[in-house]
Amino acid sequence: MSKKALAILTILIAIILDQVIKIYVKTNFILGEEVLVFDWFRIHFVENNGMAMGFEFGGKTGKLFLTLFRIFAVGLIIYWLSNNIKRKVHNAVIIGIALIFSGAVGNIIDSIFYGVIFDHPKHSVATLFPETTDGEFFYGKVVDMFYFPIWEGVLPDWIPFVGGEMYTFFQYIFNPADSYITIGVALLFIFSKQAFPKEDKQEKQAAEA
Repeated sequence: MSKKALAILTILIAIILDQVIKIYVKTNFILGEEVLVFDWFRIHFVENNGMAMGFEFGGKTGKLFLTLFRIFAVGLIIYWLSNNIKRKVHNAVIIGIALIFSGAVGNIIDSIFYGVIFDHPKHSVATLFPETTDGEFFYGKVVDMFYFPIWEGVLPDWIPFVGGEMYTFFQYIFNPADSYITIGVALLFIFSKQAFPKEDKQEKQAAEA
């Protein structure tokens, strides 16, 4: 398989899987509903307007800016991926960049389209492609569902600032697209010499000088 075909296949599978899972959760779960898979793994349906881990800023203006910034970033990632395909780098690097691209696109789809392709009931499941919706393009919410509360308990008193308080690890809820970005970054870190050969070469020349 060529590196270009590998990248395209990775992107297609990743984005389709991301959207299938999100659409299934949104059309089968009431907002806030949780299904226990294991004590340390749950499917918990939440939505957020902003960045990773639910951070938000700037209201509707901030939401629009974030979506436009993501679109711009995706353009840069495409350029980066194309250059690495031409350089014929290690397949792990191609997959890593393709996963980062897929994760960004997956959440962009939510932000751009989910406001209008779903209705937004508060106490029932959403309908895909309803006759009417009160949402807007570019103002959809990102769907999250993976929750791993691996440990819950009271922190020891000797820990500064948070000692004695209840704490959950890992408390953030995320989606497949977020996972792709994390895995992609991890692959680039592991194969950093193949991913960033120019930087490594420059450092070696500087050390020898």
